Amino acid sequence: MINAYCEGATGNALVDALPVSEKSTLALADVFLPAGQVLCESEQEVLWAYFPTTCVVSFLYTTRDGTTAETALIGNDGMFDVAAFLAGGRSSNRAVVQIAGHALRTSAAALQAGFALGGALQHVLLRYTEALLTKVSQTAICNRLHSLEQRLCRWLLLCHDHVGQDKFLITHEQIANMVGGRRESVTVMAGRLQMAGAIRYSRGQLSVIDRQVLERLTCECYDVVKRRVIRPKQWEQVLRPGRNRLTGENRASFIS
Repeated sequence: MINAYCEGATGNALVDALPVSEKSTLALADVFLPAGQVLCESEQEVLWAYFPTTCVVSFLYTTRDGTTAETALIGNDGMFDVAAFLAGGRSSNRAVVQIAGHALRTSAAALQAGFALGGALQHVLLRYTEALLTKVSQTAICNRLHSLEQRLCRWLLLCHDHVGQDKFLITHEQIANMVGGRRESVTVMAGRLQMAGAIRYSRGQLSVIDRQVLERLTCECYDVVKRRVIRPKQWEQVLRPGRNRLTGENRASFIS
């Protein structure tokens, strides 16, 4: 267990929004999650909750014929899995680490106990659940209505946001599974983005060179999801006594 994470910034927006006393009750441990590690299978009981700091986790759905598509991308502004504190305790998704890195881990039992107290942790997790539902629904819309190029740009932008650096390890096959396309098609699109100066890709290492190109080519889904995320500096205002609900003008200030 790493108690130092209860005293300062951890790198995860949800944990960092909590008072020190509530962080301490979670007994958070810093763990390294390698790419490809399965955190939970669909319909499996959630035993551990993870708050990513530098890793990226994907929620995946696989059809009977083996086709895989991502339903949500979880990074340092979120956690896995909301089923750990909601009724049932079983995950509705297969969760796989897409980009290796660190996360803070706590037991589902500790998270449930903290949630039941009704303090800042409960409010933070409920607000995050609202944002996650938007992310899942917007991903479904994007996969159905938008081009592979737009989906790829959206996914790269989200990864770039979560990883916090310009370079990360990812294969074309992994990306294809995430955006619901064929690997060959993703390779072609990645080549076009490289020619446009947006990215550089070599031997499994992808570098974001020009975000503005990606932002210009992506669809509106990226902005919709980004606006729902409450940024670290805004959590203090959200959790202020008497500010449990955001409506109208106040709400608009948090998503602008």
